[in-house]
Amino acid sequence: MVKKLKHLELIQNAINRLTNSSFFLKGWTVIFVAAVLGFATKDSEPMYVWLAAIPTLSFWALDGFYLNQERLFRRLYDTVRETDEDEIDFSMNTTPFKKKWDWLKSIFSKTLLPFYATILIVIGMVRFGN
Repeated sequence: MVKKLKHLELIQNAINRLTNSSFFLKGWTVIFVAAVLGFATKDSEPMYVWLAAIPTLSFWALDGFYLNQERLFRRLYDTVRETDEDEIDFSMNTTPFKKKWDWLKSIFSKTLLPFYATILIVIGMVRFGN
């Protein structure tokens, strides 16, 4: 039972790191967009507002990657949880759990879509509100 618990702990640590990375990425997105919008409106240069959209889309794609990886590790966790103790090999390979379009589904998940879409809407409102 010790091997299984250690393997589950390793997987859970990977999940926690991915979750923390996603959290920090959202924070950096808000800070960066606020800074760019602040500079763009201060200098009365509405075209600079669009500069905030490019990293927002990039951060959204990266956050989707993190969420997808987290989901893969959760599938691995469930598999290891049901595996016999003597079959534990400490593999962290998530390739067998990948499905077609998983990353795209993660990008448009109910947790990421509202967050990043709201930011893009705010960028559009600032751009066309000037």
